[in-house]
Amino acid sequence: MKSDNKKQGIKTTNQKTTLIENENREYAECVVLKPVGYPFEFNLMDDDFEIKNKELFEEYAREQWLGLVVRENSHLFDQKIIPDYGFEIVTAKPNNSIISENTKIKLITDELNAKKDNNLIRSNIRLHDIVGQTNAKNKVKVITKYLENPESFGPWAPKNILFYGLPGTGKTMLVKALANELEVPLYLIKATTLIGDHVGDGASKIHDLFKKASENAPSIIFIDEIDAIALHRSFQSLRGDVSEIVNSLLTEMDGISENKAVITIGATNNPTSLDYAVRSRFEEEIEFKLPDDNERLEIIKNNLKTMPLNYDLDLEKIVKLTKGLSGRDIKEKILKTALHNTIASDSEIITMKNIDYAINAIKIKNKDVKGMFE
Repeated sequence: MKSDNKKQGIKTTNQKTTLIENENREYAECVVLKPVGYPFEFNLMDDDFEIKNKELFEEYAREQWLGLVVRENSHLFDQKIIPDYGFEIVTAKPNNSIISENTKIKLITDELNAKKDNNLIRSNIRLHDIVGQTNAKNKVKVITKYLENPESFGPWAPKNILFYGLPGTGKTMLVKALANELEVPLYLIKATTLIGDHVGDGASKIHDLFKKASENAPSIIFIDEIDAIALHRSFQSLRGDVSEIVNSLLTEMDGISENKAVITIGATNNPTSLDYAVRSRFEEEIEFKLPDDNERLEIIKNNLKTMPLNYDLDLEKIVKLTKGLSGRDIKEKILKTALHNTIASDSEIITMKNIDYAINAIKIKNKDVKGMFE
């Protein structure tokens, strides 16, 4: 049995020696542990740790560590099923005591669950924060109705929805607002992160994603840039593992494993690049369009409310100059660039001169991209 506990420089090498050295110590009433993983990194080892039965774990741990000294902020290491997996001693009552047959051993799993739910997204975005996209907001009302009362839909329940449109048009923002309004978990993930290093990794990650969403239903899964893992057949030769990933995704979307009260929303800039089998699983495709003149004016006004500098701007002119830009481009490429240019020029007021600088910067970048392969 391994332990990093020491007594006055004497090294303990086994449980029997530890018992003899500590026979005058108090017995521990309760020990609280936190899983911390392996002390080293090795590719074949998995840091995931899940307790199926807390009572059985307590018995397993107590038998293994019987007689060992427990000190807060030190560690115990498993030597049976998962050798060298470490547990931090968060609390020991009393401290510097010995584990006995009556010691209660508890495991903190909150942080572990948070780690496993690293795709779980929380936000403060509301539907009224989204400018425009009236058609998209109307169409997702069915998702709202369903997740509010899943039982009422029966076989007519929506399952898979596709958002498509140019980058920055609000696809991710809408799904965050939807989850926030409904107060349901949102599992937001970039499709590229589902691609594993080894054969089978991608399928496993997809299965785990849907499993976690199902366990916390009603919930929403949002797979951004879904074309990265669901390429059209003509592109599959570019990636050897695409068939395995596509098949796994199809299995989950078909609901072979019951994913009751789980909505899957995929997002892509180009729906024509999707594998037909995957695209056909989406019962509805919702388009996100670029903002019109009135919507661009509202976007500009909303962003100027949080601007850290004063400004003297012709908003109607900016609306005309930003035609064809998404809401994100207006904020990130125009207003933010204008703000930074103002600061760099040692000025305290953002003017149209700074806006013109930002507009010209976009034109230069677009020209460079266009001529890159000419």
